[in-house]
Amino acid sequence: MEPLTQVTLKALASVSPEKLAAILSGPPTQAAAWVAAAAHNGIVEAQAVYGQYLLDGHGVERNVDEALTWFKHAARRDHPMAMNMLGRCYEHGWGTTACAPVAVYWYRLAARSGLDWGMYNYASALALGHGIECDRAQALQWFQRAAELGHAKSLNFIGSFYEDGWEVDADTDIALDFYHRAAQGGDFRGQFNYARLMAERGDIDTALHWLRRVPQTATTAFIAKMQRWLAASPVSVFRALGNDMSIDIHAHTHAIRESRT
Repeated sequence: MEPLTQVTLKALASVSPEKLAAILSGPPTQAAAWVAAAAHNGIVEAQAVYGQYLLDGHGVERNVDEALTWFKHAARRDHPMAMNMLGRCYEHGWGTTACAPVAVYWYRLAARSGLDWGMYNYASALALGHGIECDRAQALQWFQRAAELGHAKSLNFIGSFYEDGWEVDADTDIALDFYHRAAQGGDFRGQFNYARLMAERGDIDTALHWLRRVPQTATTAFIAKMQRWLAASPVSVFRALGNDMSIDIHAHTHAIRESRT
């Protein structure tokens, strides 16, 4: 990857909002150069964004250690998303030793700052007892607060509360509504769960519609889980969809290998 272009403090101070927006939406290496310069000059928003660039390898070489450092800089200045991302670093061991209680500490701060992702991650820890004592009642409250902000993954998790009867009376109609809203919001788990309940109600066409959308955004692990569900289904079109997905994934993997030879 090409080295970052040096951006001077004078250039940062004189750039117009319109030109900066164009730079940030342009080539990743150029965007990274400007964000890095702003981060080094103490702009907290840029520090959080540059941390994400380093974590993702967006316009720069991926460097989880440096990403962690920049998230720390921004989080200590009360940047909500940096707090949340610092929590993720500690949860997953990105640039540091994984430590669930420390992850929960930062998720809690992000949640209390009003960030929907912080609410979701803190609620998930509470619901699963990961790094903190399990407290599903409090978890549900945080999921509900995030859902009020339109957070799709929180909508899906609330659906599971109603499907499984956690802290509420089990009600598949209410669960179905939350799963539907999560699916519409783009959450792949919500799409799968909505399809699953619609299939149970005999609406195979609607179920197929949403099942086909899941692989567009789902993780590899979740796709594998869905394929196992499809393969075990008594519905022939579901089994066929699972076979088609296997073929598509195999072809994609083969194409990537061929491009590297």
